[in-house]
Amino acid sequence: MKPNLIVILVDDLRFDETGASGHPYMKTPHIDRLAHEGAQFDNAFHTTPLCSPNRASILTGQYASRHGIIDNVGRDAMSHRLANYHLELKKLGYETAHIGKWHMGNDASPRPGYDHWVSFRGQGMITDPVLWENGGEHKLSGYVTDLLNERAAEFVGRKRKHPFALFFAHKAVHPDVQQKQDGSIDASTMQGYVLPERHRELYRGETYPMRPSVLPLEKVLEQKPAWRELFELRKDPGNRPFLDALHVGTQEEIRERAAMMASVDEGVGMLLDALEKAGKLDNTCIVLLGDNGFFFGEHGLGAERRFAYEEGIRTAFFVRYPKRIAPGSRLPQMVLATDIAPTMIDLAGGKPGAQIQGRSLVPLMKGRGKRWREAFLIEYFNESAWPWIVGMSYKALRTERYKYIHWIHKEGVDELYDLERDPYEITNVIGEAAYADAAKDLRKQLRKLVADSVGL
Repeated sequence: MKPNLIVILVDDLRFDETGASGHPYMKTPHIDRLAHEGAQFDNAFHTTPLCSPNRASILTGQYASRHGIIDNVGRDAMSHRLANYHLELKKLGYETAHIGKWHMGNDASPRPGYDHWVSFRGQGMITDPVLWENGGEHKLSGYVTDLLNERAAEFVGRKRKHPFALFFAHKAVHPDVQQKQDGSIDASTMQGYVLPERHRELYRGETYPMRPSVLPLEKVLEQKPAWRELFELRKDPGNRPFLDALHVGTQEEIRERAAMMASVDEGVGMLLDALEKAGKLDNTCIVLLGDNGFFFGEHGLGAERRFAYEEGIRTAFFVRYPKRIAPGSRLPQMVLATDIAPTMIDLAGGKPGAQIQGRSLVPLMKGRGKRWREAFLIEYFNESAWPWIVGMSYKALRTERYKYIHWIHKEGVDELYDLERDPYEITNVIGEAAYADAAKDLRKQLRKLVADSVGL
């Protein structure tokens, strides 16, 4: 019997923003159940830590340099032609659904590959959203996470003859903002992190212990000179409404995000209950992850997710599927968001096409996969929508030991970190003689991965 397939995507979720992945006070019992009854992938990463490109990478199994959605600009036409894995699942007999944030192109209308479609324009709204469903847009009353949870639970609980595949994409934990067509944010619409009444006082007074990489700015710039211009631009008074509305880098920001996750966790519980009542739970593969990382002040970064340091590229990644995964599994291999598409196709009985660059996780689920990836590419493309980001494009390489970051538009400012000795990426060793051979080898590996990513 073919399994049902669910991917739950949480917007801006950091690698440690669940109970199972180590948050010091957040309680996520239903999400934790996925980890405890399935597998927790301890080294899961994004290849482009930005919303639209990474969503496209999840759905296509491709690097952004191949699928072409390289930023958050409204690429509506391209997103209607995206070769997402649900097109293949439909050929394999699946009923398919997308519920929630799409954000590859700003229009809300249905994309190819889905029998059931519920979405909204661009970033959407946290309260009283306008949802596209049943053939058109309708304004609803309520909290968007609750409304999406209800629709997802109803979909998976339906009686049906065929297996289903659901892509369930939350707006949480993203703040309430409105996006312009060029991808920039209209600061006049900023409401920050919005909580439902029942969760507004949740975790009040709790403290998140900051990581060692939260350092004075001058100490950061000693090791990361590429950032000097960016931080100067962020000081512009015109940028303050955006940054201040998010309580950037403060304990209140971290608390509000944790409280927003309570509604997401309730929705996971609703899905599990609906599947259990329908007798489908143990024949359903459920994957949960974030769409990019997030910085809590590490390396001087707040209100950011775009960059190749661990806080930006790591993700919580849980998979529950009892038929293939032993409960409580902890898997150390480096897995990527691009691995989801080939995994879903593989589980459905298909064969991932040659255009897919990710790898099926099914061998890892079976306890095999000894020959696994030893390195991967991280890429970010210049965005004109954000003044302080202009000129910050990079290509980076992550291996089990090293992180090498090449800044495309800047000379003499590349970065190299020995993650075994320096897991918080505080000391840039690019100029140290002891690392000269490693740097040379990493540059060679990076050139090869960049060429392979495009497919030349």
